[in-house]
Amino acid sequence: MKKQVKVTGDHGIGQMVHVVHMADDAQKLREFYERVFGGLVYMGVDEPNYLPVEDRYATLIMISDLCIETMAPAFPVNTTKPVGKFYDKFGTHLHSVGYKVDDLGGLVDRLVGKGIYIGRPGGGKVEGAEPGLGYCYPSPRDTYGLMVELCEHDMPNDPRDQQTWSSLERLWRVHPLTIERFSYVTLGVVDLDKAVESYVDEFQAIPVKRGFDPDLQAEYATLQLGDCLLELAQPQSPDSDLGRHVAQWGNMIYSLRFKITDLDSAEAWLTKQGVRSIRIRDGLLMTHPEDSFNAPIFLGTEEIEGDPFAG
Repeated sequence: MKKQVKVTGDHGIGQMVHVVHMADDAQKLREFYERVFGGLVYMGVDEPNYLPVEDRYATLIMISDLCIETMAPAFPVNTTKPVGKFYDKFGTHLHSVGYKVDDLGGLVDRLVGKGIYIGRPGGGKVEGAEPGLGYCYPSPRDTYGLMVELCEHDMPNDPRDQQTWSSLERLWRVHPLTIERFSYVTLGVVDLDKAVESYVDEFQAIPVKRGFDPDLQAEYATLQLGDCLLELAQPQSPDSDLGRHVAQWGNMIYSLRFKITDLDSAEAWLTKQGVRSIRIRDGLLMTHPEDSFNAPIFLGTEEIEGDPFAG
């Protein structure tokens, strides 16, 4: 059966269609996710897809119930395009998340009404709901670092929308990483209170849990936005990895986290694949950012208190 999707807000923010990971070579990054995470490519199987309006190459790859879009600008980099601008500033880095929205026009009008700049594909400003606007991008400057694509269509051939999905997702559970499901995207933020207030007000995100993680040295808030959780994390130490990330980049996507069932198996597999990892505590592992394309990837056996997707 298909994946059952939860929606939030008045405008039906639903499936997180993908997380975008930017690099200088979309194919090389895609091969990393295939080799290490058992990823299943469903766009760009033979070679990356080129999109002229954005002047970029990309592939789409499933890892459990998370879709990752590996993306790279065309070279020489066109810094007049949003993709080129991002790469020129940040290089290899997690880029954004994308959501399917039932009422895209209504959400665009809501955000514009709150003074948020909305960018159109390839550049330019969206003034409000308009016919034929298939997707758009609120400015992360106005959303406390949430680089997000809002789209009205599902991704073509998305495995989660197929009747075979319930069978396919079991494959990752028997992979050596023992991935059960995706947990959340973490955004590092400078001011947690203001970030939470912004996401609840602008996107109607639902607060789930707030607390302090002594091992990661961060105060955090977990929010549900559509069919996914977001963790907003404010570092409490400049010497932590998150602290250095926020000091360098400000409010920005920091990491990904998966729920797994066997930490020892995952750690041994990462080592076998040449990916260094750090055992944060008994139930949590983190890849070395240098070995995972500047994206810390957390693998944990721990349950998230109040998780609406558990069970």
